[in-house]
Amino acid sequence: MRSLPALLALVAAAAFGGFAAIAMQQSLQQPARAEPQAAAAVPAAAALPSAVAGTPLPSLAPMLKRVLPAVVSVHSQQRVRINNPFVDDPFFRRMFPNVPQERINQSLGSGVIVNAQQGLILTNHHVIEGADQVSVTLADGRTMQAQFVGSDPDTDIALMRIPVPKDAPLSAIPLADSARLQVGDFVVAVGNPFGIGQTVTSGIVSAVGRSGLQGLGYQNFIQTDASINPGNSGGALVNLDGQLVGINTASFNPRGSMAGNIGLGFAIPSNLAGDVMRQLVATGEVHRGSLGIDTQDVDARIAGGLGLADARGAVVTRVYPGSAAAAAGLQVGDVVLAANGQRIDDRDTLRNFEGLQAVGSKVVLDLRRDGKPLQLTATLREQPRSLPGATLDPRLAGATFAELPASLRQSGVDGVLVESVARGSRAEGNGLRQGDVVVAANSGRFDDLPSFRLSFGQRPAQLALRIVRGSEQGVLPMR
Repeated sequence: MRSLPALLALVAAAAFGGFAAIAMQQSLQQPARAEPQAAAAVPAAAALPSAVAGTPLPSLAPMLKRVLPAVVSVHSQQRVRINNPFVDDPFFRRMFPNVPQERINQSLGSGVIVNAQQGLILTNHHVIEGADQVSVTLADGRTMQAQFVGSDPDTDIALMRIPVPKDAPLSAIPLADSARLQVGDFVVAVGNPFGIGQTVTSGIVSAVGRSGLQGLGYQNFIQTDASINPGNSGGALVNLDGQLVGINTASFNPRGSMAGNIGLGFAIPSNLAGDVMRQLVATGEVHRGSLGIDTQDVDARIAGGLGLADARGAVVTRVYPGSAAAAAGLQVGDVVLAANGQRIDDRDTLRNFEGLQAVGSKVVLDLRRDGKPLQLTATLREQPRSLPGATLDPRLAGATFAELPASLRQSGVDGVLVESVARGSRAEGNGLRQGDVVVAANSGRFDDLPSFRLSFGQRPAQLALRIVRGSEQGVLPMR
């Protein structure tokens, strides 16, 4: 049983609560009054202080005043023919003369002026891929037509040129040494996301040397949590000194890129972009070095047989005559564990490393041969970029074969690409079409262009190719 003081306290509390509730109800039922308020102690609009405790507040504004004029919006247009089965019918065209036979696809992206005197602009290959017309809008609103200089699909870098106005010179962003970038460095991304206009976001470097992303070609990405959204592609990633450290190229979101940024953005390092740019200016194309070997992944069975402690690396299965590897002394059975100090986990890692090296580059290889460590140095040589089919087999005359794009290889596809097929040729008569991917043949095993050529050392009496065309596969007999 409760004591008397406790009961009195509860009664008092209940009474007070009831009086308070009645008073609140009455006040809510009465019309509100606009009573004059006392003057506020804090000003209605207070300016941000320029310093705190005598220390100036940091701001990106001074740096961005130099950077923003050098980041442009890129507008591309592509005419695409509409596949309408009735358009080729003369009667249909007379009855419906205004039916459109083509449409115009438009896309938006960003670009970076890297040479103000020559009007050179870096952007992504996928921003202007297949475009019939490309225009560039500067930060001050001026729009001008861009001239295509060259592009490299495997690194997703493209180079354009715009005219340099005499009365209003262009601004450019200097390239930094991206090799000095460290995880935790502050970076700023500038571009035109979703076409809403020039936008600045900031963050840090989340990782460097990122690779292994599906469908993105040769990879050595800077990862950042600065927001990179559709439309940012080709824009600038700069350090706090306003120097270009990367070209924004992609973002990752499990729900798709249009779902927005979740802090996983990727940029092409400025050192790689600069190397590609110099080759495009000089020749209009990119030449890559190669070791000239075929490899396969080291699994647990191979590791046990070779006396390796870990199931990692790329084991050499073929050394091509006259190649950089042959000159350096590599042998079948050697296991590549590192290249220039970079860890090699599998054949895709080695292939990605090769794809980022220039012709003439020296590569120090850390190997295991007969279970013992070995180090060799190779000077990379250029491999043929394409092969005429007639040099392989007369039944392929008229077709030209090339290496697969790196983006396809990252998706797990091996083989060669049918780069072109001459009209009326034997290859066309046999059913080959431009864009076909040859993944197998009864001439022998192959993974790429050099091994495809080698497989025709002895021409088979009956030649058949397994072809991937779009989403379909089939076998074509070559007659």
